[in-house]
Amino acid sequence: MNGSSKTTQQLPLEIEALRAKLDVAQQRLQEANERLVASEASVEERLTFEGLLTEISAHLVHLPADRIDRNIEDAQRRICELLDLDRSTLWQVSEGKPGTLLLTHLYQPPGSRPTPERMNSGDFFPWMTQKFLDGETVTISKMTDLPPEAGADRESFGLYGTKSGVYVPLSVGEEPVFGLLTFAVMREERGWPETVVMGFRLIAQVFANALARRQAEQTLRNRLRFEQMVSNLSARFLAIPFDQVDSEIDKALRQIMEFLQVDRCALLEFQKDNAFARITHAAFGEGIEPISGEINLAELFPWCYEQLRQGEPINISRVGDYPEEALRDRQSHAALGIKSALNIPVAVGGRILRTIVINQTREQQTWPEAVIPRLRLLGEIFVNTLERKQADTERQRMEGQLRERLGEIEELRQRLEKENIFLREEVRLLVEHTNIVGQSLAMKKVLTQAEQVAGTDATVLLLGETGTGKELLARAIHSLSLRKDRSLVTVNCAALPPTLIESELFGREKGAYTGALTKMIGRFEMADGSTLFLDEIGELPLDLQSKLLRVLEEGNFERLGSTKPLHVNVRIIAATNRDIAQEVQDGQFRQDLFYRLNVFPIVLPPLRERPEDIPLLVRAVVKEFQKRMGKVIESIPKRTMQALQSYSWPGNVRELRNVIEHAMILTKGKTLDVHVPKRASSETDASGNLEELERGHIVAVLEKSGWRVSGQGGAAEVLGLERTTLQSKMKKLGIKRSNKTMPN
Repeated sequence: MNGSSKTTQQLPLEIEALRAKLDVAQQRLQEANERLVASEASVEERLTFEGLLTEISAHLVHLPADRIDRNIEDAQRRICELLDLDRSTLWQVSEGKPGTLLLTHLYQPPGSRPTPERMNSGDFFPWMTQKFLDGETVTISKMTDLPPEAGADRESFGLYGTKSGVYVPLSVGEEPVFGLLTFAVMREERGWPETVVMGFRLIAQVFANALARRQAEQTLRNRLRFEQMVSNLSARFLAIPFDQVDSEIDKALRQIMEFLQVDRCALLEFQKDNAFARITHAAFGEGIEPISGEINLAELFPWCYEQLRQGEPINISRVGDYPEEALRDRQSHAALGIKSALNIPVAVGGRILRTIVINQTREQQTWPEAVIPRLRLLGEIFVNTLERKQADTERQRMEGQLRERLGEIEELRQRLEKENIFLREEVRLLVEHTNIVGQSLAMKKVLTQAEQVAGTDATVLLLGETGTGKELLARAIHSLSLRKDRSLVTVNCAALPPTLIESELFGREKGAYTGALTKMIGRFEMADGSTLFLDEIGELPLDLQSKLLRVLEEGNFERLGSTKPLHVNVRIIAATNRDIAQEVQDGQFRQDLFYRLNVFPIVLPPLRERPEDIPLLVRAVVKEFQKRMGKVIESIPKRTMQALQSYSWPGNVRELRNVIEHAMILTKGKTLDVHVPKRASSETDASGNLEELERGHIVAVLEKSGWRVSGQGGAAEVLGLERTTLQSKMKKLGIKRSNKTMPN
């Protein structure tokens, strides 16, 4: 009985203990479930954020330059709305003033505290300014996180109501930081997960690349406009009446002043002893006092005076740019109220006679180095024209010298016109091909090789079938090189007859041969300091290969009809669709020239080896032709895309473009209707190699065109190949028409 009674009394206590344990277990289960739900929500939010960043990045990559600013602000809005942020700003460093920021892009809800459009960040945010100029991202969850040395920054954040934020510097590659992207919260303090900060860094890089691309396009267009202005002025001064020379020079100086947006542009003439100078022609902005009388350069600007006597241009963006030994020049500079100055000496006959003087008095300004040779050239034209005017009274004695200078002017004008052609082509290619389309492993390898060699002056040999984009890759290498500020000069060795290739490459003197009525500048001279792209180098005749080899080895050559050696500094990029090594073995190409060219070979894969790139290429081509044809294509059937990927494309990207263009012309609706070329029977044989597939396809196209190689509707046009390229392939593959003469 006693044992039974004891058990009965202990049972409720044990039950109560079990209930307590059960309650604890249920509470832990509930807490674990809540953590799981929060974790799932966090993952979903992160995926949504990453998806938005991916969408914004893909959209900005190929966006036209005039739509970049609007789309950046829209991206700021979408990010702020998704993450419940109060403000996003994008600041850019004022040119020549690293501490001054200009607000260029802003998103904040209506009714928010106004944001200044210009800020001296060094005064308001000295600690932050140093951080972002050093390329560091700053994350602030609460203002108390700031270190003691950031006291001024903490006060400024309080002034603008900021409680938490992330601040990401903007830069491209190894270039200095040029801006700052911010995301801020005004209502509360907030922690910033690393995934969000990484996302902000990613979108900052996307914004930086888009802004850099827009600036590059604008710079190129401005350069083209400047080149056109210089070319027009050069042409105008060729046959100007002597009684109009002075007024025309004044007009030209005003054009230069207005184009460069400066306050003063003048032509300064040195006196015989060169210590004194006077302004003979000038253009002044509104409210700017003209400078008259003689100027004692040796007294006021002794350092500048010595530089100009040696023919060295002086490019001063701010007074601090003067060296220590130019104290007197710095004082005179400040006393005259000049903020920035550009002085370009002009020599004629080895003597410095005049100087083009450009001043800015309202604000500091930086001029690119590329304008200096063009302005020097204009100065030479002005001075030559003035010399012609002075020589008019002694025409008989000076007739020979006058003709020589006219020839110099004509040569300069011809050089400008030719360079304008290349600049226009660069603008067209920049608009149509802002990037090389391709994300396959093969193309990534090619682009990696291009980036590796671009920063050097090494010779590059591009190998690959016709239509694979060798010229586009050559332009990409040039644009990444240190020579990118000069135009890429191209020569298609297959497009010129052998009799003209030498004069095209090396130039000619007047009277070098029958019909050579003027002196002509060759492509090597035009490419001095830049890059020369020799397309289809395998077509170069053997007798010219030795002369090309000498230029590559020594940098020297002579114009046709001249014995005077010329020296150039040219980087060579060559391309061929031939098996150049086999050409060497066959004696069709010089072995020593091949070794000179084959320093850094890059092989472009044919389109059939990267079918995964075909959808991207098709969409890019459709987008291009939509603008040209005024059509809208909304969809491409899946079966069409599969058929395009299954086709072998012997003509590669060029053939693909032709097929899509043909389809765009015929398509009437918004769904692209593509007639994929029929595959040759040999393509269906899995055991056949690529050469057999190519041979079968070429034979099929030849049969369809009635064995007509060239002309409209000929096999070369259908395949997207040059006539000579197709004939070369037919010879290589042993394709002949039995018992009949092959049309040319």
